Amino acid sequence: MSVLDSFIAGLPKAELHVHHVGSASPRIVSELAARHPDSPVPTDPEALADFFTFRDFAHFIQVYLSVVDLIRDAEDVRLLTYEVARDMARQNIRYAELTVTPFSSTRRGIPDAAFVEAIEDARKAAETELGVVLRWCFDIPGEAGLEAAEETARIACELKPEGLVSFGLGGPEIGVPRPQFKPFFDRAIAEGLHSVPHAGETTGPQTIWDALVDLRAERIGHGTSAPQDPDLLAHLAERRIPLEVCPTSNLATRAVTDLDRHPIKEMVAAGVLVTVNSDDPPMFGTDLNREYGVAARLLDLDAAGVAGLAKNAVEASFMDPVAKAALRAEIDAYTAAWRG
Repeated sequence: MSVLDSFIAGLPKAELHVHHVGSASPRIVSELAARHPDSPVPTDPEALADFFTFRDFAHFIQVYLSVVDLIRDAEDVRLLTYEVARDMARQNIRYAELTVTPFSSTRRGIPDAAFVEAIEDARKAAETELGVVLRWCFDIPGEAGLEAAEETARIACELKPEGLVSFGLGGPEIGVPRPQFKPFFDRAIAEGLHSVPHAGETTGPQTIWDALVDLRAERIGHGTSAPQDPDLLAHLAERRIPLEVCPTSNLATRAVTDLDRHPIKEMVAAGVLVTVNSDDPPMFGTDLNREYGVAARLLDLDAAGVAGLAKNAVEASFMDPVAKAALRAEIDAYTAAWRG
C-alpha cells in the first residue's frame, strides 16, 4: 500500500452513487445463489469472478439483473443492506446515498411495505452499530418502462420511508429517452425528493440536457459524455450541478475504453463539481478507496487534493447543514493530523 493509499483508507468519506444490489459482495452473492439454486449465478468464487467479467454495458445489465433475482424475500433485503453498510464501515465511509430499486423486488413478489421495512430496519441498525448513515435514492429501472416508473413513484410518495432523500433513473440509456419520465419526477419533486437521474454514461450530452431540463436533475449520475459539449460543461460548472463519476465502472461497462483517457480530467478543468464513487463495487472489482486512488492518479492529486474530493461529496450530498459541517470538520482534522 502506498502512502497515499494509506491516507485514503483512513479518510472519512461520503458516497453518492452506489447501487444497493450492485454492492452485494461475492460472499453474499454466493450465499444467496446457494439458497436459490435455480439461479444462473455461480457459487464458486472463481466462476463468480468470470461471471462478473462484462463484455459491454448490455451484458452488465444482464448479469446485474440475474443478481437482482437472488433477492427474493424481506430477509434477503435486510441482510444485503446491512452487509453493504458493514463493507462501507471498513472503508471509513460515514455517509452514503444508496441507490435502491424497489420495483426489482416488488415485481418478484416482495410486498412493498415489507421491502421498505427491511431497508429501514437495516439502516437504523447500521447507524447504531456501525456508525454508517444510510440514505435512499429510489431508482426507476429505465429498461422496465413506465410501469416501473409508476410503481417506483407510488412507493416513494405513498410509503415515504424515513431515509428516502432522492429519486433516480438508472439502467440502459440507449432506447430509453429521459423525457418520458418527467411526470414521475415531477411527482417525486413535489413530495420533496431530490432529482438524481443517470445520464450521459453510454449516450451523448443531449441525454444530460434532457435530464436537466425535463427531470430537473440536481446531480447527474455519471455524465461521462459531458465534456463533448463545452456549453454543457460550462452550465454544470456555473450552476454547481455535481457529477457522480465512477471511473472503474465506466471502464468495465465500456463507457470509456481507456482509463487514462477518462473525461474526469476535463470535468475538473472546467470547474465542474466532481464526486468520486464506486457504482457497483464488487461487480467491478473495486471499492470507494480504490476509486479515490484512481482519481488521485488521473488528476495528479496529493493528500490535500484527495481530501478536497472527499469534501466535494459532502457538498454535493443531501445531508443537513449540521451533518455536512461535522463531516467536513472530521475530514479536515484527519488531514491535518496526517500532515503532522
